[in-house]
Amino acid sequence: MVRARKGVTLMELMIVAGIVSTLFAVAAPILLQANRQFIMVRTKIELQQEARGIMYVLTRSLRQAQKDTIVISCVANQPYYSKIQFDTEQSSTTAVSNTRVFQQEGTVLYQLIGANKRVLSRNLSYLAFTFPRSDDMSMLSVSITLRKSIYQGRTKALHMASEKVHIMN
Repeated sequence: MVRARKGVTLMELMIVAGIVSTLFAVAAPILLQANRQFIMVRTKIELQQEARGIMYVLTRSLRQAQKDTIVISCVANQPYYSKIQFDTEQSSTTAVSNTRVFQQEGTVLYQLIGANKRVLSRNLSYLAFTFPRSDDMSMLSVSITLRKSIYQGRTKALHMASEKVHIMN
């Protein structure tokens, strides 16, 4: 009568350990690359949404600007053309200040309405306001670049430009 052996031999254990370690050696880089790709796509979508929101606020406000009150400048130690200040027509029914300012301070984009200072973005890399034509002060060009860290010191950047913001007043 032959007895059934219980357990595994050392050879079987070594074969299983070799197969499992090979699977881990192949799967780890694939999973790491998939994770990096996910982070990249998610960051791109976040930057696109943020840029669209900023451009919506900027263009909506700039369309209400009075042409003769627009001043393009910069905050001290900031890039040229990274600040715009203008007045809008003040409604008699609201007590809101009619002075608007958008300015870059480091990587932060601020919107100032009177004494209220609001952060529009903390991922700003570049901001520029310019007149595309010197003979037409009713058109304004806005360019922004947002940049965000993703992994291992790498960053993802998104540049958005709006060439034709028509100033209505």
